[in-house]
Amino acid sequence: MSGPPELPITTNGDVVLVRQQVRTAAAEIGLSLVDQTKIVTAASELARNALVHAGGGRVRIEVVANGPRSGLRLVFTDNGPGIPDIEQALTEGWSTGGGLGLGLSGSRRLMDEFDLVSVPGEGTTVTVTKWAR
Repeated sequence: MSGPPELPITTNGDVVLVRQQVRTAAAEIGLSLVDQTKIVTAASELARNALVHAGGGRVRIEVVANGPRSGLRLVFTDNGPGIPDIEQALTEGWSTGGGLGLGLSGSRRLMDEFDLVSVPGEGTTVTVTKWAR
């Protein structure tokens, strides 16, 4: 048996594919339309961050369970420059890419669980989970 699907993020087209795959997986486990939209939005932001700030990365899409509840966990990894100040990067409105600064902070707000680990010079891993209600 193979593990959860892992998708590369190397082009804008890959970001679109990530959105589609996440929406399909979210619908399959029964997330509400609102929660589907939230996880797809977060996935889009995090995939774009990996592409823009790290030159690409990958995402693993996992169906997870907590007792009777099921959820969708997304693990974004890259080998980019890392984030020197995570607290600052999670501040709403702060951006290094000239954007609105809502990527990380917005993704954290949209998800039920959010974990960010980054080592300058080595890369970043962002793990987010949305649970079915």
